[in-house]
Amino acid sequence: MGKFGSNKLVMIIAGILVLIILGTSVFIVDQAERAVITRFGKYVSTKGPGLHIKLPFGIDRNYTVNVTGIQTQEFGIRSARRNDFTTNTVNAIQTSESIMLTGDLNIVNVEWIIQYVIDDPRAWIFNVNDPVKTIRDVSRSAINMLVGDRAIMNIMSAERTAIENASLAFMNETFNRYGLGINVITVKLQNVLPPSGISEGMSVQQAFEDVNKAKQDLERLINEGQQAYNEEIPKARGEAQRMIQVAEGYAAQRVNKANGDVARFNSVYSEYIRAPEVTRQRLYYEMVEEVFKDEKGMVIIDRNLDNFLPLRNLGGSR
Repeated sequence: MGKFGSNKLVMIIAGILVLIILGTSVFIVDQAERAVITRFGKYVSTKGPGLHIKLPFGIDRNYTVNVTGIQTQEFGIRSARRNDFTTNTVNAIQTSESIMLTGDLNIVNVEWIIQYVIDDPRAWIFNVNDPVKTIRDVSRSAINMLVGDRAIMNIMSAERTAIENASLAFMNETFNRYGLGINVITVKLQNVLPPSGISEGMSVQQAFEDVNKAKQDLERLINEGQQAYNEEIPKARGEAQRMIQVAEGYAAQRVNKANGDVARFNSVYSEYIRAPEVTRQRLYYEMVEEVFKDEKGMVIIDRNLDNFLPLRNLGGSR
């Protein structure tokens, strides 16, 4: 009985050892992740998705890094988790991050986000002591530098896109120089607002909003005027071209008619030269025929009634 009990104890201990070895030597890497393997703290390899084996008892350690998910850092704002599925942006402004001095010595409140992906897991794990803090420090430095080079009105309107593009290039260049192992894909300014102080009964922010509204109205009116111009000018040019073509057609018609009349006159004149009396008589008949061609029921008499019978019934029914 004692021997059986000792054998059972050995089997239990052996089973525990096997479980410990399996638990510390087998690991799974998700499809979106990469695993950085170290041996006694020194880098060994990077593993892709799947089931992998390493040396047990902490000799090898694995650090999984998400290399496909888009990471986001917020500045001046924070997203608060309301439940497991939705987020709500809180309005508590992080003034230490968002308040900046512009190039024309004004104060502006800038809120922005950056999005990045990790493209080198080994660099992300080993090259920088605190990569997230480094990302935030470099991002703040870039936005402060670009805002400090511009006037406040430009920052709030025309220069927003330029600041985003320039900061994106600056951050990627800096992170590559640091060997951070990330690639910034988006820099987006969320809100660019003047300070909320009160001056002469009107808030500074309200005054800036009025100025921006006036500029937007100006641009809208200019665009509407340009649109009206683009609609009316081609129409007027088309109408002018149509009138020119009508006039040219009328001129060609009149010239052709005049040329025809001249040709006809010359033809009649040549006949008149050969037989004046006959031509004169024919022209007379043609004129009479032209004058009375639309008349009906008409009798032509001469002055002495030589071609009219005295017995003609002049009072007959119409």
